[in-house]
Amino acid sequence: MSSPVSTNNTNDPRRPNKITRFKPAAPGGSMDDPTPDYMNLLGMIFSMCGLMMKLKWCAWIAVYCSFISFANSRTSEDTKQMLSSFMLSISAVVMSYLQNPQPMQPPW
Repeated sequence: MSSPVSTNNTNDPRRPNKITRFKPAAPGGSMDDPTPDYMNLLGMIFSMCGLMMKLKWCAWIAVYCSFISFANSRTSEDTKQMLSSFMLSISAVVMSYLQNPQPMQPPW
């Protein structure tokens, strides 16, 4: 029995002249993703709304935005700002439930 690799050599669709070597992108280039920054800002806005207006759904959206910001961030970004945003959103959830321990009602 012959192996399928040796019998398929004549039908190999790859073209050796089209092979290019991978070149990693330069750091700090135009490939910056603004998603973590936007989510961090949204998290802080929703945290403040949750704290000031005692809206539980705003506080939960703030936690969600903080998680997205953390998940999409790079290691070189400032972790203090992300941590403060996360802690602010957690405190918004805690404070909104301390003031009113009833389950959250949908906003509609």
